Amino acid sequence: MATPAQWLAGARPRTLPAAVSPVLAGTGVAVWQEEAVWWKALLALAVALLLQIGVNYANDYSDGVRGTDDDRVGPMRLVGSKVATPRAVKTAAFLALGGAALAGLVLAATTAWWLVGVGLLCILAAWFYTGGSRPYGYMGLGEVMVFVFFGLVAVVGTTYVQTESFELAALYAGVGVGALACAILVANNLRDIPTDKVAGKRTLAVALGDERTRHLYGLLVDAAVVALVGVALTTTWWALLALAAGPVALRALTTVLGDKAFGPELVPVLQQTGIVELLYAAGLFVGLTTDVVLRTV
Repeated sequence: MATPAQWLAGARPRTLPAAVSPVLAGTGVAVWQEEAVWWKALLALAVALLLQIGVNYANDYSDGVRGTDDDRVGPMRLVGSKVATPRAVKTAAFLALGGAALAGLVLAATTAWWLVGVGLLCILAAWFYTGGSRPYGYMGLGEVMVFVFFGLVAVVGTTYVQTESFELAALYAGVGVGALACAILVANNLRDIPTDKVAGKRTLAVALGDERTRHLYGLLVDAAVVALVGVALTTTWWALLALAAGPVALRALTTVLGDKAFGPELVPVLQQTGIVELLYAAGLFVGLTTDVVLRTV
């Protein structure tokens, strides 16, 4: 039976910045519009966190029963390491996804019922990343879905449930946050290229190969910077406080592109990229909030 510490490790807490960041960025845009609704922001955060935890447990279950996690260089997996039964991990995934559905239902009931459809798509995307007979994560589509759901949908959705309007700044912010969320997955899949090949898991990194995957990581970081300029042009130059993420991003880029680390040496890059995404989103939130404060003084 898995210990509480092992269940916590299975939830992969280092991935949670990818859930917090879009809510921070989207709420920052709502604050700038002077239409922030804080209880809805907290509910959006609950949805994002529970979806992230749910997808982590779902991946643990699906990859574990397929045998993909039998030989890993990354963090422990509950099913793959046989410290928890597949049934228990599957139940944990369903509980987390169910909690996200309940929180999302409240947001839909108080905003717009069509959001139920969006929430359903998010849950299906979470499960079928590695679940089902044809998981899209095994067909090189993981990065696309992360960009869509943990970037565009999460940021624009967080802003929408508060302002009930679609904001161009939220779209730009979604592109930036989504690009960095993709970079986390790219770093993860770059590390796992050798073991994924053996397991028959054809991720985008496996398809592109080592060298081009490293360049993709760099392009995603560059895309986040370009998107930040878009946010600044549509709101305020205070949004450029997000550049505070620059030094950490530079260290990660040096490891991926300069030092060309392999296998376990890439594990710190995942943490660094998560920090970059969180600092980027926090910088947006603080910058947009600062502009509002200065406008009202």
